Amino acid sequence: MSEYKLSENNWTRVAVFAGGDRGHYRTDFDCFVGVDRGSLWVLEENLPLTLAVGDFDSVSAEERQVIQKRAQYFVQAQPEKDDTDLELALLTIFEQNPQAQVTIFGALGGRIDHMLANVFLPSSPKIAPYMERLALQDEQNLLTYRPAGKHLIDPIEGMAYVAFMPTQDIALTIEGAKYPLNEKNFFFKKVYASNEFIGGPISLSFDSGYVVIMYSKDRN
Repeated sequence: MSEYKLSENNWTRVAVFAGGDRGHYRTDFDCFVGVDRGSLWVLEENLPLTLAVGDFDSVSAEERQVIQKRAQYFVQAQPEKDDTDLELALLTIFEQNPQAQVTIFGALGGRIDHMLANVFLPSSPKIAPYMERLALQDEQNLLTYRPAGKHLIDPIEGMAYVAFMPTQDIALTIEGAKYPLNEKNFFFKKVYASNEFIGGPISLSFDSGYVVIMYSKDRN
């Protein structure tokens, strides 16, 4: 692995470009990280490629050479590994800067096995401690995560709906939402979809596991 220090450069807002479907992305970040073929996306959008991570089995030898030449830091993994390329990129980032706030683009859509692996990234014990610093975003959706406990979930401008997906079969308490959920009206759903904010934060509490919070909006 190359020697580098993300923290020394104050790179706290990190954009990660995964190798899934291209589409919506933002540029209000301190640095840009490419995951395997996602590194080409960064370069083709004329963004500075701070870090490229992956086994690079989804690019040609010539493309890999371009990525290696233009990336400030380059980390190549063996194809046979326990972590996905995206997990490896996140672990590399958080090892260097545990305070990083990471938004991942290109992680939704495409191959469904890859997408589901991305949605449930905090199921990895190595990534779980950083779940509240992760977000997955595309044009219609923004996913964030919360561990067991009590949390205030803030609205996001432009996102009309919010859904809650517990990763264990547990009771959620949702208060301050258009459709509250508590011990008086509890019913089990794998995904509590199409809820809405009503002027302020939503209170969410639960005892174990973690919850995927899905902000979304309708297509234009």
